[in-house]
Amino acid sequence: MSQARKTSTIPMGTGRFYVLTGMLCLVFVGLLFRVVYLQVDKSDLLIDKADSRSLRDKTIVTHRGLIFDRNGVELAVSIPVKSVWMDVTEVMKKSPTLSEEDWNKLAVIADKSPKDFKQWIAKRRNKQFVWVARHLDPKLASLVNTLDLPGVYLRDEFRRYYPSAEIAAHLVGFTDVDDRGREGLESAFDDYLSGQSGLEKVRLDLQRRVIEQQSVLEKAKKGQNLTLSIDSRIQAIAYKALKKAVLRHQAKSGALVMIDIDTGEVLALVSQPSYNPNRFDARLPHLTRNSAFVDTFEPGSTAKPLTVVSALASGIVEPYTLIDTSPGRMKLNGYWVTDLGKNHARIDVSEVLKKSSNVGVSKLALMMNDEQFLQAFYQVGFGQDTGSGFPGESAGKLNIRKNWSNIEKANVSFGYGFSVTPVQLAQAYAILGGYGVKKPLTLLKREEPVAGEQVLSVKASRQVLAMMENVVSEGGTGQRASVDGYRIAGKTGTARKASKGGYGDQYAAFFAGIAPVSDPKIAMVILVNEPQSDIYYGGQVAAPVFAQVASDTLRLLNVRPDQFEKVAESQIKQGDINGR
Repeated sequence: MSQARKTSTIPMGTGRFYVLTGMLCLVFVGLLFRVVYLQVDKSDLLIDKADSRSLRDKTIVTHRGLIFDRNGVELAVSIPVKSVWMDVTEVMKKSPTLSEEDWNKLAVIADKSPKDFKQWIAKRRNKQFVWVARHLDPKLASLVNTLDLPGVYLRDEFRRYYPSAEIAAHLVGFTDVDDRGREGLESAFDDYLSGQSGLEKVRLDLQRRVIEQQSVLEKAKKGQNLTLSIDSRIQAIAYKALKKAVLRHQAKSGALVMIDIDTGEVLALVSQPSYNPNRFDARLPHLTRNSAFVDTFEPGSTAKPLTVVSALASGIVEPYTLIDTSPGRMKLNGYWVTDLGKNHARIDVSEVLKKSSNVGVSKLALMMNDEQFLQAFYQVGFGQDTGSGFPGESAGKLNIRKNWSNIEKANVSFGYGFSVTPVQLAQAYAILGGYGVKKPLTLLKREEPVAGEQVLSVKASRQVLAMMENVVSEGGTGQRASVDGYRIAGKTGTARKASKGGYGDQYAAFFAGIAPVSDPKIAMVILVNEPQSDIYYGGQVAAPVFAQVASDTLRLLNVRPDQFEKVAESQIKQGDINGR
Protein backbone atom coordinates (compact mmCIF):
# COMPACT_ATOMS: atom_id res chain seq x y z
CA MET A 1 0.00 0.00 0.00
CA SER A 2 1.16 3.46 -0.87
CA GLN A 3 1.53 5.95 1.86
CA ALA A 4 -1.14 8.72 2.18
CA ARG A 5 -0.19 12.07 0.70
CA LYS A 6 0.90 14.55 3.34
CA THR A 7 -0.71 18.02 3.38
CA SER A 8 1.78 20.85 3.73
CA THR A 9 0.95 23.57 6.24
CA ILE A 10 2.48 26.86 7.15
CA PRO A 11 3.60 26.75 10.75
CA MET A 12 2.34 29.63 12.83
CA GLY A 13 5.08 32.01 13.82
CA THR A 14 6.98 31.60 10.62
CA GLY A 15 7.67 34.50 8.23
CA ARG A 16 5.42 33.18 5.50
CA PHE A 17 2.40 33.16 7.84
CA TYR A 18 2.85 36.77 8.81
CA VAL A 19 3.26 37.86 5.21
CA LEU A 20 0.02 36.15 4.07
CA THR A 21 -1.89 37.47 7.08
CA GLY A 22 -0.65 40.97 6.42
CA MET A 23 -1.65 40.77 2.78
CA LEU A 24 -5.20 39.66 3.67
CA CYS A 25 -5.51 42.47 6.17
CA LEU A 26 -4.37 44.98 3.61
CA VAL A 27 -7.01 43.71 1.15
CA PHE A 28 -9.78 44.08 3.74
CA VAL A 29 -8.52 47.52 4.77
CA GLY A 30 -8.39 48.53 1.13
CA LEU A 31 -11.94 47.36 0.59
CA LEU A 32 -13.03 49.20 3.71
CA PHE A 33 -11.40 52.41 2.55
CA ARG A 34 -12.96 51.92 -0.87
CA VAL A 35 -16.42 51.50 0.66
CA VAL A 36 -15.95 54.57 2.83
CA TYR A 37 -14.67 56.54 -0.16
CA LEU A 38 -17.61 55.56 -2.34
CA GLN A 39 -20.17 56.15 0.41
CA VAL A 40 -18.76 59.51 1.45
CA ASP A 41 -17.06 61.14 -1.51
CA LYS A 42 -18.92 59.45 -4.39
CA SER A 43 -22.38 58.92 -2.88
CA ASP A 44 -24.06 61.46 -5.16
CA LEU A 45 -22.52 59.86 -8.23
CA LEU A 46 -23.70 56.41 -7.19
CA ILE A 47 -27.19 57.63 -6.42
CA ASP A 48 -27.37 59.34 -9.80
CA LYS A 49 -26.30 56.16 -11.56
CA ALA A 50 -28.85 54.09 -9.65
CA ASP A 51 -31.59 56.62 -10.34
CA SER A 52 -30.73 56.75 -14.02
CA ARG A 53 -31.46 53.04 -14.20
CA SER A 54 -34.62 52.93 -12.09
CA LEU A 55 -36.25 56.37 -12.04
CA ARG A 56 -38.55 57.30 -14.89
CA ASP A 57 -40.99 60.08 -15.72
CA LYS A 58 -44.41 58.46 -16.03
CA THR A 59 -47.43 60.02 -17.67
CA ILE A 60 -50.47 60.48 -15.45
CA VAL A 61 -53.34 59.66 -17.73
CA THR A 62 -56.58 61.58 -17.43
CA HIS A 63 -59.93 61.35 -19.18
CA ARG A 64 -62.06 63.56 -21.38
CA GLY A 65 -64.92 65.53 -19.95
CA LEU A 66 -68.31 63.85 -19.86
CA ILE A 67 -71.15 64.75 -22.21
CA PHE A 68 -74.64 65.08 -20.73
CA ASP A 69 -78.08 65.81 -22.09
CA ARG A 70 -80.03 68.77 -20.72
CA ASN A 71 -81.32 66.70 -17.78
CA GLY A 72 -77.94 65.32 -16.71
CA VAL A 73 -78.22 61.96 -18.49
CA GLU A 74 -74.79 60.69 -19.57
CA LEU A 75 -74.26 60.55 -23.33
CA ALA A 76 -70.49 60.01 -23.36
CA VAL A 77 -68.26 58.73 -20.56
CA SER A 78 -64.66 57.56 -20.26
CA ILE A 79 -63.86 54.16 -18.79
CA PRO A 80 -60.37 52.95 -17.72
CA VAL A 81 -58.82 50.24 -19.88
CA LYS A 82 -55.47 48.54 -20.36
CA SER A 83 -53.39 48.54 -23.53
CA VAL A 84 -50.33 46.42 -24.38
CA TRP A 85 -47.06 47.80 -25.66
CA MET A 86 -43.77 46.11 -26.41
CA ASP A 87 -40.09 46.94 -26.20
CA VAL A 88 -39.09 45.05 -29.35
CA THR A 89 -35.35 45.42 -28.68
CA GLU A 90 -35.81 43.60 -25.39
CA VAL A 91 -37.92 40.87 -27.01
CA MET A 92 -35.25 40.34 -29.69
CA LYS A 93 -32.53 40.02 -27.06
CA LYS A 94 -34.55 37.34 -25.30
CA SER A 95 -35.67 35.63 -28.49
CA PRO A 96 -33.09 32.78 -28.33
CA THR A 97 -34.49 31.79 -24.94
CA LEU A 98 -38.18 32.14 -25.87
CA SER A 99 -40.06 28.91 -26.39
CA GLU A 100 -42.50 28.33 -29.21
CA GLU A 101 -45.28 28.59 -26.64
CA ASP A 102 -44.07 32.08 -25.67
CA TRP A 103 -44.10 33.19 -29.31
CA ASN A 104 -47.63 31.86 -29.68
CA LYS A 105 -48.75 33.83 -26.61
CA LEU A 106 -47.25 37.01 -28.04
CA ALA A 107 -49.00 36.37 -31.33
CA VAL A 108 -52.35 35.88 -29.60
CA ILE A 109 -51.96 39.19 -27.76
CA ALA A 110 -51.19 40.95 -31.04
CA ASP A 111 -54.14 39.18 -32.73
CA LYS A 112 -51.86 37.68 -35.38
CA SER A 113 -50.78 34.24 -36.45
CA PRO A 114 -47.38 33.14 -35.09
CA LYS A 115 -45.85 33.42 -38.56
CA ASP A 116 -47.26 36.89 -39.21
CA PHE A 117 -46.23 38.03 -35.75
CA LYS A 118 -42.60 37.02 -36.27
CA GLN A 119 -42.53 38.92 -39.56
CA TRP A 120 -44.23 41.91 -37.94
CA ILE A 121 -41.77 42.05 -35.06
CA ALA A 122 -38.75 41.55 -37.34
CA LYS A 123 -39.63 44.76 -39.19
CA ARG A 124 -39.62 46.64 -35.88
CA ARG A 125 -36.57 45.03 -34.29
CA ASN A 126 -34.95 48.39 -33.43
CA LYS A 127 -37.98 50.02 -31.81
CA GLN A 128 -38.28 50.37 -28.06
CA PHE A 129 -41.98 51.26 -28.06
CA VAL A 130 -44.62 49.64 -30.23
CA TRP A 131 -48.32 49.31 -29.54
CA VAL A 132 -49.41 45.69 -29.67
CA ALA A 133 -53.09 45.91 -28.68
CA ARG A 134 -55.22 48.83 -27.54
CA HIS A 135 -58.15 48.89 -25.16
CA LEU A 136 -58.04 45.27 -24.12
CA ASP A 137 -60.92 43.31 -22.70
CA PRO A 138 -60.37 43.15 -18.90
CA LYS A 139 -60.00 39.35 -19.01
CA LEU A 140 -57.33 39.52 -21.70
CA ALA A 141 -55.52 42.30 -19.83
CA SER A 142 -55.45 40.12 -16.72
CA LEU A 143 -54.08 37.23 -18.77
CA VAL A 144 -51.30 39.40 -20.22
CA ASN A 145 -50.34 40.47 -16.73
CA THR A 146 -49.97 36.88 -15.53
CA LEU A 147 -47.94 35.72 -18.53
CA ASP A 148 -44.97 37.91 -17.52
CA LEU A 149 -43.45 37.85 -21.00
CA PRO A 150 -40.20 39.75 -21.56
CA GLY A 151 -40.56 43.16 -23.17
CA VAL A 152 -44.37 43.13 -22.93
CA TYR A 153 -46.03 45.73 -20.70
CA LEU A 154 -49.47 47.12 -19.86
CA ARG A 155 -50.36 50.80 -19.91
CA ASP A 156 -53.37 52.58 -18.42
CA GLU A 157 -55.64 54.38 -20.89
CA PHE A 158 -59.24 55.56 -21.19
CA ARG A 159 -61.79 54.51 -23.76
CA ARG A 160 -64.93 56.43 -24.67
CA TYR A 161 -68.26 54.73 -24.08
CA TYR A 162 -71.63 55.96 -25.35
CA PRO A 163 -74.58 54.71 -23.27
CA SER A 164 -77.19 55.89 -25.79
CA ALA A 165 -75.37 54.13 -28.66
CA GLU A 166 -77.20 54.64 -31.99
CA ILE A 167 -79.81 57.02 -30.60
CA ALA A 168 -77.52 60.05 -30.30
CA ALA A 169 -74.61 58.84 -32.43
CA HIS A 170 -74.84 61.44 -35.21
CA LEU A 171 -74.98 64.33 -32.80
CA VAL A 172 -72.49 63.24 -30.13
CA GLY A 173 -70.03 61.61 -32.57
CA PHE A 174 -67.07 59.55 -31.36
CA THR A 175 -63.35 59.55 -30.60
CA ASP A 176 -60.54 57.55 -32.15
CA VAL A 177 -58.31 55.03 -30.38
CA ASP A 178 -56.12 57.89 -29.09
CA ASP A 179 -59.19 59.55 -27.50
CA ARG A 180 -59.35 62.44 -29.95
CA GLY A 181 -62.71 63.63 -31.25
CA ARG A 182 -63.34 62.55 -34.82
CA GLU A 183 -67.03 63.16 -35.50
CA GLY A 184 -69.94 65.18 -34.15
CA LEU A 185 -69.66 67.29 -31.02
CA GLU A 186 -66.75 65.14 -29.83
CA SER A 187 -64.84 66.72 -32.71
CA ALA A 188 -66.33 70.20 -32.48
CA PHE A 189 -65.47 70.53 -28.78
CA ASP A 190 -62.34 68.36 -28.77
CA ASP A 191 -60.10 70.97 -27.11
CA TYR A 192 -62.75 71.74 -24.50
CA LEU A 193 -63.38 68.09 -23.66
CA SER A 194 -59.77 66.91 -23.78
CA GLY A 195 -57.92 66.60 -20.50
CA GLN A 196 -54.28 67.49 -19.96
CA SER A 197 -52.03 64.59 -18.94
CA GLY A 198 -49.81 64.99 -15.90
CA LEU A 199 -46.30 63.78 -15.14
CA GLU A 200 -44.88 61.97 -12.12
CA LYS A 201 -41.49 60.53 -11.17
CA VAL A 202 -41.56 56.83 -10.26
CA ARG A 203 -39.08 54.07 -9.48
CA LEU A 204 -39.23 50.87 -11.52
CA ASP A 205 -37.95 47.38 -10.87
CA LEU A 206 -36.20 45.19 -13.45
CA GLN A 207 -39.58 44.24 -14.94
CA ARG A 208 -40.47 47.94 -15.30
CA ARG A 209 -43.12 47.69 -12.65
CA VAL A 210 -43.71 50.75 -10.48
CA ILE A 211 -42.42 50.07 -6.97
CA GLU A 212 -42.29 53.63 -5.65
CA GLN A 213 -43.92 56.94 -6.53
CA GLN A 214 -41.39 59.70 -5.99
CA SER A 215 -43.17 62.95 -6.79
CA VAL A 216 -45.73 64.62 -9.01
CA LEU A 217 -44.01 66.86 -11.55
CA GLU A 218 -47.16 68.14 -13.20
CA LYS A 219 -50.73 67.59 -12.10
CA ALA A 220 -53.20 66.07 -14.56
CA LYS A 221 -56.25 68.11 -15.53
CA LYS A 222 -59.52 66.47 -16.41
CA GLY A 223 -61.42 67.61 -19.47
CA GLN A 224 -64.39 69.92 -19.00
CA ASN A 225 -67.89 68.52 -19.11
CA LEU A 226 -70.34 69.43 -21.85
CA THR A 227 -74.11 69.73 -21.40
CA LEU A 228 -76.13 69.48 -24.59
CA SER A 229 -79.51 70.99 -25.37
CA ILE A 230 -81.09 67.70 -26.40
CA ASP A 231 -83.49 65.79 -24.19
CA SER A 232 -82.64 62.07 -24.24
CA ARG A 233 -86.29 61.14 -23.79
CA ILE A 234 -87.37 63.12 -26.83
CA GLN A 235 -84.30 61.95 -28.75
CA ALA A 236 -85.28 58.32 -28.18
CA ILE A 237 -88.87 58.98 -29.27
CA ALA A 238 -87.68 60.73 -32.44
CA TYR A 239 -85.13 58.02 -33.21
CA LYS A 240 -87.68 55.23 -32.96
CA ALA A 241 -90.34 57.02 -35.04
CA LEU A 242 -87.94 58.07 -37.82
CA LYS A 243 -86.28 54.66 -38.05
CA LYS A 244 -89.67 53.00 -38.32
CA ALA A 245 -90.69 55.32 -41.16
CA VAL A 246 -87.42 54.88 -43.07
CA LEU A 247 -87.66 51.10 -42.84
CA ARG A 248 -91.36 51.01 -43.64
CA HIS A 249 -90.94 53.04 -46.82
CA GLN A 250 -87.56 51.52 -47.70
CA ALA A 251 -86.04 54.99 -47.83
CA LYS A 252 -82.41 55.77 -48.50
CA SER A 253 -82.07 58.02 -45.46
CA GLY A 254 -83.95 60.31 -43.14
CA ALA A 255 -83.57 63.18 -40.69
CA LEU A 256 -85.56 64.76 -37.89
CA VAL A 257 -84.83 68.06 -36.16
CA MET A 258 -86.79 69.59 -33.27
CA ILE A 259 -86.12 73.11 -31.94
CA ASP A 260 -87.36 74.85 -28.82
CA ILE A 261 -88.95 78.01 -30.23
CA ASP A 262 -88.49 80.01 -27.01
CA THR A 263 -84.76 79.37 -26.64
CA GLY A 264 -83.39 78.23 -30.01
CA GLU A 265 -82.14 75.00 -28.40
CA VAL A 266 -82.15 71.78 -30.41
CA LEU A 267 -84.23 69.30 -28.41
CA ALA A 268 -83.76 66.35 -30.75
CA LEU A 269 -81.68 65.65 -33.85
CA VAL A 270 -81.75 62.25 -35.52
CA SER A 271 -80.39 60.85 -38.78
CA GLN A 272 -80.98 57.51 -40.45
CA PRO A 273 -79.35 55.10 -41.05
CA SER A 274 -77.54 55.19 -37.72
CA TYR A 275 -74.59 53.28 -36.25
CA ASN A 276 -73.18 52.16 -32.92
CA PRO A 277 -70.29 54.48 -31.97
CA ASN A 278 -69.05 51.92 -29.43
CA ARG A 279 -68.02 49.62 -32.28
CA PHE A 280 -65.04 50.61 -34.41
CA ASP A 281 -66.19 48.37 -37.26
CA ALA A 282 -69.55 50.21 -37.43
CA ARG A 283 -68.06 53.65 -38.06
CA LEU A 284 -68.44 53.58 -41.82
CA PRO A 285 -68.56 56.92 -43.69
CA HIS A 286 -72.02 56.38 -45.18
CA LEU A 287 -73.39 55.60 -41.71
CA THR A 288 -71.68 58.39 -39.76
CA ARG A 289 -72.92 61.06 -42.18
CA ASN A 290 -75.25 63.45 -40.36
CA SER A 291 -77.98 64.18 -42.91
CA ALA A 292 -79.56 66.87 -40.76
CA PHE A 293 -76.48 69.11 -41.00
CA VAL A 294 -74.58 67.91 -44.04
CA ASP A 295 -77.05 66.91 -46.76
CA THR A 296 -78.96 69.53 -48.71
CA PHE A 297 -82.31 69.17 -50.45
CA GLU A 298 -84.70 71.29 -52.43
CA PRO A 299 -87.41 71.86 -49.80
CA GLY A 300 -90.39 71.73 -52.14
CA SER A 301 -93.70 72.98 -50.77
CA THR A 302 -92.34 73.52 -47.26
CA ALA A 303 -90.91 76.79 -48.69
CA LYS A 304 -94.36 78.11 -49.70
CA PRO A 305 -95.12 79.72 -46.30
CA LEU A 306 -92.08 81.96 -46.78
CA THR A 307 -93.42 83.14 -50.16
CA VAL A 308 -96.74 83.93 -48.48
CA VAL A 309 -94.97 85.76 -45.61
CA SER A 310 -93.14 87.94 -48.13
CA ALA A 311 -96.37 88.67 -50.01
CA LEU A 312 -98.25 89.61 -46.83
CA ALA A 313 -95.38 91.67 -45.41
CA SER A 314 -95.03 93.63 -48.67
CA GLY A 315 -98.71 94.60 -48.51
CA ILE A 316 -99.45 93.27 -51.98
CA VAL A 317 -102.12 90.85 -50.70
CA GLU A 318 -104.20 90.11 -47.62
CA PRO A 319 -105.13 86.65 -46.30
CA TYR A 320 -108.44 86.71 -48.17
CA THR A 321 -107.18 88.16 -51.43
CA LEU A 322 -108.39 85.88 -54.20
CA ILE A 323 -105.87 84.27 -56.54
CA ASP A 324 -107.07 82.77 -59.81
CA THR A 325 -105.30 79.46 -60.32
CA SER A 326 -107.48 78.32 -63.24
CA PRO A 327 -107.10 76.06 -65.12
CA GLY A 328 -104.53 74.56 -62.73
CA ARG A 329 -101.50 75.39 -64.84
CA MET A 330 -99.69 78.29 -66.45
CA LYS A 331 -96.79 78.61 -68.87
CA LEU A 332 -93.70 80.67 -68.06
CA ASN A 333 -90.75 81.00 -70.44
CA GLY A 334 -91.86 77.90 -72.27
CA TYR A 335 -92.23 75.75 -69.12
CA TRP A 336 -95.40 74.65 -67.35
CA VAL A 337 -96.19 75.29 -63.71
CA THR A 338 -98.99 72.95 -62.67
CA ASP A 339 -101.09 71.95 -59.69
CA LEU A 340 -100.63 68.28 -60.55
CA GLY A 341 -103.80 67.97 -62.60
CA LYS A 342 -106.05 69.87 -60.18
CA ASN A 343 -107.93 73.08 -60.86
CA HIS A 344 -108.49 74.97 -57.62
CA ALA A 345 -110.03 77.90 -59.55
CA ARG A 346 -110.27 81.14 -57.54
CA ILE A 347 -108.93 80.63 -54.01
CA ASP A 348 -107.73 83.03 -51.36
CA VAL A 349 -104.16 83.17 -50.04
CA SER A 350 -105.05 80.94 -47.08
CA GLU A 351 -106.40 78.29 -49.44
CA VAL A 352 -103.25 78.55 -51.57
CA LEU A 353 -101.32 77.13 -48.61
CA LYS A 354 -104.00 74.66 -47.62
CA LYS A 355 -104.25 73.24 -51.16
CA SER A 356 -100.47 73.67 -51.72
CA SER A 357 -101.07 75.36 -55.07
CA ASN A 358 -97.92 75.80 -57.16
CA VAL A 359 -99.77 78.15 -59.49
CA GLY A 360 -101.03 80.22 -56.57
CA VAL A 361 -97.62 80.83 -54.94
CA SER A 362 -96.04 81.43 -58.36
CA LYS A 363 -98.52 84.24 -59.00
CA LEU A 364 -97.78 85.69 -55.56
CA ALA A 365 -94.04 85.64 -56.32
CA LEU A 366 -94.52 87.34 -59.67
CA MET A 367 -96.54 90.13 -58.02
CA MET A 368 -93.43 91.12 -56.00
CA ASN A 369 -90.12 92.57 -57.04
CA ASP A 370 -87.05 90.44 -56.31
CA GLU A 371 -86.16 92.21 -53.07
CA GLN A 372 -89.68 91.85 -51.65
CA PHE A 373 -89.92 88.22 -52.69
CA LEU A 374 -86.56 87.01 -51.40
CA GLN A 375 -86.61 88.94 -48.13
CA ALA A 376 -88.09 86.12 -46.04
CA PHE A 377 -85.78 83.51 -47.61
CA TYR A 378 -82.68 85.49 -46.70
CA GLN A 379 -83.94 86.59 -43.28
CA VAL A 380 -84.54 83.05 -42.02
CA GLY A 381 -80.96 82.13 -42.94
CA PHE A 382 -81.18 80.20 -46.19
CA GLY A 383 -77.85 80.27 -48.02
CA GLN A 384 -75.76 80.40 -44.82
CA ASP A 385 -75.07 77.91 -42.08
CA THR A 386 -76.91 78.17 -38.78
CA GLY A 387 -73.80 78.98 -36.75
CA SER A 388 -74.23 75.86 -34.64
CA GLY A 389 -70.54 74.96 -34.95
CA PHE A 390 -71.32 71.41 -36.01
CA PRO A 391 -68.42 69.98 -38.09
CA GLY A 392 -69.06 69.95 -41.82
CA GLU A 393 -72.36 71.83 -41.62
CA SER A 394 -73.56 72.84 -45.07
CA ALA A 395 -74.76 76.35 -45.86
CA GLY A 396 -77.13 75.12 -48.52
CA LYS A 397 -77.41 77.04 -51.76
CA LEU A 398 -79.37 80.20 -52.51
CA ASN A 399 -77.52 81.85 -55.36
CA ILE A 400 -79.97 83.98 -57.30
CA ARG A 401 -78.53 85.31 -60.54
CA LYS A 402 -79.33 88.74 -61.86
CA ASN A 403 -82.09 89.06 -64.44
CA TRP A 404 -83.47 85.65 -63.65
CA SER A 405 -86.47 84.44 -65.58
CA ASN A 406 -90.07 84.23 -64.39
CA ILE A 407 -89.95 80.44 -64.38
CA GLU A 408 -86.87 80.51 -62.12
CA LYS A 409 -88.63 82.89 -59.76
CA ALA A 410 -91.74 80.71 -59.75
CA ASN A 411 -89.66 77.60 -59.02
CA VAL A 412 -88.11 79.23 -55.95
CA SER A 413 -91.59 80.22 -54.71
CA PHE A 414 -92.54 76.56 -54.32
CA GLY A 415 -89.18 75.22 -53.17
CA TYR A 416 -87.08 74.44 -56.24
CA GLY A 417 -83.89 76.01 -57.60
CA PHE A 418 -82.23 76.28 -54.20
CA SER A 419 -81.29 73.86 -51.41
CA VAL A 420 -81.36 73.79 -47.62
CA THR A 421 -80.45 71.40 -44.83
CA PRO A 422 -83.12 69.97 -42.52
CA VAL A 423 -81.63 72.07 -39.70
CA GLN A 424 -81.98 75.28 -41.74
CA LEU A 425 -85.59 74.44 -42.55
CA ALA A 426 -86.33 73.68 -38.88
CA GLN A 427 -84.85 77.02 -37.85
CA ALA A 428 -87.01 78.80 -40.45
CA TYR A 429 -90.14 77.25 -38.97
CA ALA A 430 -88.97 78.09 -35.44
CA ILE A 431 -88.81 81.71 -36.59
CA LEU A 432 -92.37 81.51 -37.94
CA GLY A 433 -93.48 79.93 -34.65
CA GLY A 434 -91.73 82.73 -32.76
CA TYR A 435 -93.75 85.33 -34.68
CA GLY A 436 -90.79 86.40 -36.77
CA VAL A 437 -88.14 86.38 -34.00
CA LYS A 438 -84.91 84.59 -34.83
CA LYS A 439 -83.13 83.00 -31.86
CA PRO A 440 -79.53 81.81 -32.36
CA LEU A 441 -79.52 78.05 -32.84
CA THR A 442 -77.59 76.08 -30.22
CA LEU A 443 -76.70 72.47 -29.50
CA LEU A 444 -75.72 73.34 -25.92
CA LYS A 445 -78.08 73.88 -23.03
CA ARG A 446 -78.80 77.54 -22.38
CA GLU A 447 -78.69 78.62 -18.76
CA GLU A 448 -79.88 82.16 -19.47
CA PRO A 449 -82.47 83.52 -21.93
CA VAL A 450 -81.04 84.88 -25.15
CA ALA A 451 -82.30 87.90 -27.03
CA GLY A 452 -83.68 87.28 -30.48
CA GLU A 453 -83.84 89.40 -33.61
CA GLN A 454 -87.09 90.38 -35.31
CA VAL A 455 -86.45 89.28 -38.88
CA LEU A 456 -90.00 88.73 -40.18
CA SER A 457 -93.18 90.75 -39.80
CA VAL A 458 -95.02 89.85 -36.60
CA LYS A 459 -98.42 90.22 -38.23
CA ALA A 460 -97.49 88.27 -41.36
CA SER A 461 -95.92 85.49 -39.29
CA ARG A 462 -99.05 85.15 -37.15
CA GLN A 463 -101.28 85.12 -40.21
CA VAL A 464 -99.22 82.43 -41.93
CA LEU A 465 -99.13 80.38 -38.73
CA ALA A 466 -102.93 80.43 -38.65
CA MET A 467 -103.05 79.50 -42.34
CA MET A 468 -100.75 76.55 -41.74
CA GLU A 469 -103.16 75.28 -39.12
CA ASN A 470 -105.65 74.82 -41.95
CA VAL A 471 -103.07 72.65 -43.75
CA VAL A 472 -103.35 70.14 -40.90
CA SER A 473 -107.13 70.37 -40.67
CA GLU A 474 -109.66 68.34 -42.64
CA GLY A 475 -109.11 68.74 -46.36
CA GLY A 476 -105.50 69.91 -45.96
CA THR A 477 -102.46 68.07 -47.28
CA GLY A 478 -101.04 67.60 -43.77
CA GLN A 479 -104.07 66.14 -42.04
CA ARG A 480 -102.07 63.10 -40.87
CA ALA A 481 -99.88 65.37 -38.74
CA SER A 482 -102.76 66.24 -36.41
CA VAL A 483 -102.36 65.52 -32.70
CA ASP A 484 -105.29 64.85 -30.39
CA GLY A 485 -105.78 67.70 -27.96
CA TYR A 486 -103.41 70.13 -29.69
CA ARG A 487 -103.61 72.64 -32.50
CA ILE A 488 -100.89 71.97 -35.08
CA ALA A 489 -99.62 74.22 -37.86
CA GLY A 490 -97.50 72.77 -40.63
CA LYS A 491 -96.73 72.27 -44.27
CA THR A 492 -96.12 69.17 -46.33
CA GLY A 493 -93.51 68.94 -49.06
CA THR A 494 -92.80 66.41 -51.79
CA ALA A 495 -89.78 67.46 -53.82
CA ARG A 496 -88.71 65.58 -56.92
CA LYS A 497 -84.96 65.11 -56.73
CA ALA A 498 -82.65 66.49 -59.36
CA SER A 499 -80.66 64.04 -61.44
CA LYS A 500 -78.38 64.26 -64.42
CA GLY A 501 -80.21 66.10 -67.19
CA GLY A 502 -83.21 67.16 -65.09
CA TYR A 503 -85.44 65.60 -62.45
CA GLY A 504 -85.82 61.86 -61.95
CA ASP A 505 -88.39 59.64 -60.29
CA GLN A 506 -86.96 59.88 -56.77
CA TYR A 507 -88.52 62.11 -54.12
CA ALA A 508 -87.73 63.74 -50.81
CA ALA A 509 -90.78 63.74 -48.54
CA PHE A 510 -91.02 66.55 -45.94
CA PHE A 511 -93.22 67.73 -43.17
CA ALA A 512 -92.43 70.90 -41.21
CA GLY A 513 -94.64 71.78 -38.29
CA ILE A 514 -95.18 73.95 -35.22
CA ALA A 515 -97.03 73.11 -32.00
CA PRO A 516 -99.16 74.18 -30.27
CA VAL A 517 -100.61 77.05 -32.29
CA SER A 518 -101.95 78.99 -29.31
CA ASP A 519 -98.48 79.28 -27.74
CA PRO A 520 -95.83 77.75 -30.05
CA LYS A 521 -93.23 75.69 -28.18
CA ILE A 522 -91.62 73.36 -30.70
CA ALA A 523 -90.78 73.44 -34.39
CA MET A 524 -90.00 70.15 -36.09
CA VAL A 525 -88.89 69.05 -39.56
CA ILE A 526 -89.02 65.48 -40.82
CA LEU A 527 -87.28 64.37 -44.01
CA VAL A 528 -87.66 60.91 -45.54
CA ASN A 529 -85.26 60.71 -48.47
CA GLU A 530 -86.10 58.57 -51.51
CA PRO A 531 -88.92 56.37 -50.20
CA GLN A 532 -89.16 53.30 -52.43
CA SER A 533 -92.73 52.30 -51.64
CA ASP A 534 -95.74 53.39 -53.67
CA ILE A 535 -96.40 56.05 -51.02
CA TYR A 536 -93.98 58.95 -51.30
CA TYR A 537 -95.87 62.19 -50.56
CA GLY A 538 -94.82 64.23 -47.54
CA GLY A 539 -98.34 64.17 -46.15
CA GLN A 540 -98.32 60.37 -46.24
CA VAL A 541 -94.73 59.56 -45.29
CA ALA A 542 -93.42 62.37 -43.05
CA ALA A 543 -96.59 63.84 -41.49
CA PRO A 544 -97.41 60.72 -39.40
CA VAL A 545 -93.91 60.85 -37.90
CA PHE A 546 -94.57 64.43 -36.81
CA ALA A 547 -97.86 63.41 -35.22
CA GLN A 548 -96.27 60.61 -33.20
CA VAL A 549 -93.23 62.54 -32.02
CA ALA A 550 -95.10 65.78 -31.31
CA SER A 551 -97.81 63.96 -29.35
CA ASP A 552 -95.32 62.28 -27.02
CA THR A 553 -93.12 65.37 -26.73
CA LEU A 554 -95.90 67.82 -25.84
CA ARG A 555 -97.13 65.56 -23.10
CA LEU A 556 -93.59 64.91 -21.89
CA LEU A 557 -92.99 68.66 -21.64
CA ASN A 558 -96.34 69.16 -19.87
CA VAL A 559 -97.59 71.53 -22.56
CA ARG A 560 -101.26 72.38 -21.97
CA PRO A 561 -103.66 71.04 -24.65
CA ASP A 562 -105.16 73.89 -26.66
CA GLN A 563 -107.43 72.26 -29.21
CA PHE A 564 -110.50 73.92 -27.68
CA GLU A 565 -109.09 77.33 -28.68
CA LYS A 566 -110.17 77.33 -32.32
CA VAL A 567 -109.02 80.12 -34.61
CA ALA A 568 -111.80 82.32 -35.95
CA GLU A 569 -111.80 83.54 -39.53
CA SER A 570 -111.35 87.12 -38.34
CA GLN A 571 -108.23 86.11 -36.46
CA ILE A 572 -106.64 84.82 -39.66
CA LYS A 573 -107.48 88.10 -41.34
CA GLN A 574 -105.99 90.21 -38.54
CA GLY A 575 -103.19 87.86 -37.53
CA ASP A 576 -104.48 88.11 -33.96
CA ILE A 577 -104.02 84.65 -32.49
CA ASN A 578 -103.44 84.07 -28.83
CA GLY A 579 -99.81 84.01 -27.85
CA ARG A 580 -97.01 86.15 -26.61
